[in-house]
Amino acid sequence: MTEHEATGDAGIRTVAPLRVADPWYDELASGPAVEAAGPGTDGEPYEPPSRRNGPAGAPTYSEPGRDAAAGERAAVYLAVQQSAEFQWVRRSHRRFVFPATAGFLVWYLLYIVTATAFPALMATPVGEGPLNIGILAGLAQFLSTALLTWAYVHNASRGRDRAAFELRWETQLRTRQVGR
Repeated sequence: MTEHEATGDAGIRTVAPLRVADPWYDELASGPAVEAAGPGTDGEPYEPPSRRNGPAGAPTYSEPGRDAAAGERAAVYLAVQQSAEFQWVRRSHRRFVFPATAGFLVWYLLYIVTATAFPALMATPVGEGPLNIGILAGLAQFLSTALLTWAYVHNASRGRDRAAFELRWETQLRTRQVGR
């Protein structure tokens, strides 16, 4: 039996609430609001909970000296975003994703509209079995999804993923150096 378990009457085991120091706990959001004790009273400017110190005085991201580093990290991300390598990765991704998405949506909507507007056409039997055009077109939706997934993976693995990984690695190294 752990510390927070207790045996009650008739040997029935009950569990007392376990208190854990939760750094995300915000007393104002989860507990009863007390107007007089809350921030923003007595002429004190209101700061959102994320900018105040956490439980037991644990510092948050807004401690002195950290805001300057955050600005420098933002500058690193902006420089990477404006680099030719990032623009190539982004352009390559969009060149594949936008036409593929448009084509797939047209194919999917064509299937839905045809099934709704022309049910007799979709019910036309194919061969002598239980298959009809609607079932085959529905199965073709699954096949086209698998083919589109394969095409995306193939397209990305031809160089875009490696370039994106290198950019992410460089960004992490540069932001880590800013924090020191």
